[in-house]
Amino acid sequence: MGRVTERRKVIRVRDGSVSARPDTLVAEEPLEIRLNGRPLAITMRTPGDDFALAVGFLVSEGVLGDRADLRNVVYCAGATGEGGENTFNVVDVRTAPGVELPDITLERNVYTTSSCGLCGKASLDAVRTTARWPIADTPPVRVEPETLTRLPDRLRAAQRVFDRTGGLHAAALFDESGELLDVREDVGRHNAVDKLVGRALQHGELPLSRAVLLVSGRASFELAQKAVMAGIPVLAAVSAPSSLAVDLAAETGLTLVGFLRGSSMNVYAGEDRVALRAAAARH
Repeated sequence: MGRVTERRKVIRVRDGSVSARPDTLVAEEPLEIRLNGRPLAITMRTPGDDFALAVGFLVSEGVLGDRADLRNVVYCAGATGEGGENTFNVVDVRTAPGVELPDITLERNVYTTSSCGLCGKASLDAVRTTARWPIADTPPVRVEPETLTRLPDRLRAAQRVFDRTGGLHAAALFDESGELLDVREDVGRHNAVDKLVGRALQHGELPLSRAVLLVSGRASFELAQKAVMAGIPVLAAVSAPSSLAVDLAAETGLTLVGFLRGSSMNVYAGEDRVALRAAAARH
């Protein structure tokens, strides 16, 4: 199994002084995801939680929605390195009998990078997958602005590998009171979200209808889609959202918060879930 971090030699320059020393880097390796034995996608990821990553990816593709849909996940024994050893870089997700596969899974074979999980999508229509749990129909969730502003520090405190490498994205699930439920790190922010969602499906916890998803970066269309597909009503990001993410949030009823820094934030959609009027009245 690949390691989360690796050591490499680096020439360090500090105040005119030059020295050679080992440095800890985040590992990045390809992972091929197969569905019922058929190659589906390749993503560049940080090794670890590979089964959850593959399962979460298939939730966002509309293939899986319940633990009963999943038969098993295995590393492919035939995927071997030069010395005949298993590379642990190919996983096969087997669906339970009777699970119908969306057309998208039969038509695409896509390479995704660690920064963009949508590269290779044929069209915008292909990613507007019908959600199993419409967010507009979920039980009402209300999050205090003060609760949201505390989340980035809690996420940062939970980023163990980032402390050693400085090179990882993170995603975390919180409840509406700000309690940390789960956190995952990966070289790709979309992989970190897939790992969260995949673990939730494996534990029978979908939909995540009372959760807040926080990502350590920008909020892309893809991340908004993954939140919608997992039934997550609130997506917050420490950086900016894209225009398409805002459009999707408005279309689906997702609450989208960006630039969540210090005591400030921008609410781009779904403001009814953020207790803004109550906060304004207190001030």
